[in-house]
Amino acid sequence: MPVPWFLLSLALGRNPVVLSLERVVGPEDTARCSPGLSCHLWDGDVLCLPGSLVSAPGPVLVPTRLQTELVLRCYEETDCDLCVRVTVHLAVHGYWEEPEDEAKFGRAADPEFVVPTNASLQAHIVLSFQAYPTARCVLLEVQVPAALVQPGQSVGSVVFDCFGAALGAEVRIWSYTQPRYQKELNLTQQLPDCKGLEVRDSIQSCWALPWLNVSADGDDVRLVLDVSEEQRFGLSLYWNQVQGPAKPWWHRNLTGPQTITLNHTDLVPCLCIQVWPLEPDSVRTSICPFREDPRAHRNLWRAARLQLLPPRGWRLEAPCSLPAEATLCWQAPDGGPCQPLVPPLPRENVTVNKALEFPLLKGHPNVCVQVSTWEKLQLQECLWAASLGPLKDDVLLVEKRGPQDNRSLCALEPSGCTPLLSRASTRAARLGEQLLQDVQSGQCLQLWDDDLGALWACPMDKYIHQRWALVWLACLLFGAVLFLLLLLKKNHVKAAARSRAALLLYSADDAAFERLVGALASALCQLPLRVAVDLWSRRALSAQGPLAWFHAQRRQTLQDGGVVVLLFSPGAVALCREWLQDATSAPGAHGPHDAFAASLSCVLPDFLQGRAPGRYVGAYFDRLLSPDAVPALFRCVPVFSLPSQMPDFLGTLQGPAAPRPRRLAERAQQVSRALQPAVDGCLRAPGAPGLGRRVGPEAGDRT
Repeated sequence: MPVPWFLLSLALGRNPVVLSLERVVGPEDTARCSPGLSCHLWDGDVLCLPGSLVSAPGPVLVPTRLQTELVLRCYEETDCDLCVRVTVHLAVHGYWEEPEDEAKFGRAADPEFVVPTNASLQAHIVLSFQAYPTARCVLLEVQVPAALVQPGQSVGSVVFDCFGAALGAEVRIWSYTQPRYQKELNLTQQLPDCKGLEVRDSIQSCWALPWLNVSADGDDVRLVLDVSEEQRFGLSLYWNQVQGPAKPWWHRNLTGPQTITLNHTDLVPCLCIQVWPLEPDSVRTSICPFREDPRAHRNLWRAARLQLLPPRGWRLEAPCSLPAEATLCWQAPDGGPCQPLVPPLPRENVTVNKALEFPLLKGHPNVCVQVSTWEKLQLQECLWAASLGPLKDDVLLVEKRGPQDNRSLCALEPSGCTPLLSRASTRAARLGEQLLQDVQSGQCLQLWDDDLGALWACPMDKYIHQRWALVWLACLLFGAVLFLLLLLKKNHVKAAARSRAALLLYSADDAAFERLVGALASALCQLPLRVAVDLWSRRALSAQGPLAWFHAQRRQTLQDGGVVVLLFSPGAVALCREWLQDATSAPGAHGPHDAFAASLSCVLPDFLQGRAPGRYVGAYFDRLLSPDAVPALFRCVPVFSLPSQMPDFLGTLQGPAAPRPRRLAERAQQVSRALQPAVDGCLRAPGAPGLGRRVGPEAGDRT
């Protein structure tokens, strides 16, 4: 039974208190003011264009605070919609300015200038409303009589009825003037759902709204939609972006009831769920339940990537917004900590998926980007290393410029910035004069320059290798001879002691089978064997692609004298038969991490051309697959049934390094015991003794 993580109806607000709402009759929008003010609502919506800030010519009327209230807009007694009433509090900002001194024009300034006391104020207030997937902007014209115009004082408020919104939606509201005299006000609010309001009899969409429960099932998350069997509804998963529109991720039309399984690695804080009945004019209701989930925040940073945009641009790519700061640092090739270049270069706030510019003249492989939050380093990458080569043994010189052309140079080292020509015992201090000459002669690369200083990258190779080249050569020759002697003398000992490599290939039929493969890989690592499996290489698999990852692992495994293990399951057998029936085309589309499907293009040719014996071993699990289900093509290599043939299987994997039969039998029992819970889990899975149907976003169409 899954353990409840948290139960919520779709679009449940933060405060699930039952509210009773005021009713507003009629479809028309209205506006009203506090006593003393006059206001007018312009017909129709206006364009949402805040414009640039301008200086106020004198006292102006500006919004100071936003306040919202939920009401019901009713067309009949039982036909209502949820609506957001917005109250904008107003105040007078600024003062009357005296006219400029007219003496410059040949006339004396008027000493009897009087501040106007009978001038009223008029303002155009814009209200901008956004709730995925709709947005509106309305214009309110407000006039304040002269008696209430007191700079710095509140004059009252204007109330707008009202913005229609979906139950459970997240709404964002902005307010500003036209022209804009100050930064716009903004407010974000999560609306409650049908269960949080006394509206079940008033809003028809609540009568048949699908209800959703979210619960944890091990590492996965279950979305259980509790609806009748006949009801059809739409379900959409999307990334709610702070900058820009929401990004759809997965969408399906379903018939209830349904259970959707999400892998915990797919959770990110901005992942939201939207559901609606498949009926005309139905209400779409949304919730973002993973905002505070620690796993979602960890996944977000794992998915974040730094990308170089030539010639000097870069970008932080991530599915959600990240409150982070970025700075440049200098990474020495000795593997020490990357030293931030702050000062002289400042920190910079990062906006995800937006191109940023390096404040540098030229790139260098040792210049890296650090992204951190709350003083914790999250990402670091040397973006130029791919295009300009590996890290160089250069020293970074920091030039500081003061008044009267006063300049000083220091070398950035692990101990700090060491002044050149000092008596310090560091490498840069000993070579201070030579480094100064290199800067003056143009042998150093200038990375940054402004009025306060500059950065120089000076090569150190010629100084390091000049004196010790012959000594190092002699040491290398001596070491090589000694190594060869030891290798010839103890070759058999090393061959026996070295653990053999094994690459596991399998078809990810479902989560239970993946756990079984993970248990087998963990148990084999204790033999010892050096095991490679895509379950432990998700990040590399996503970065390289399944085919490139398999090629690299297969080449390394075979070069090390290892063996490739084919784990047969119903899904793997189906993929092999599909490939063999139409060898001119690759199998159909599979999951983004399915290395087995990607590997068939080079695994099957090895078997067809007789190169498989000695390189491959086959295996299948008892009661999960019939022995005769393994295609005949693969029987040219040993195929073992697990765990019944575990001793022979382990002996073949370990090869010459296999222990004696008694010790091998003990290890086989240990591995079998470790596998038994996972095998039982597969047998209990839906569709056993086969493997159950995978349910989740991977099985649907992502948009």
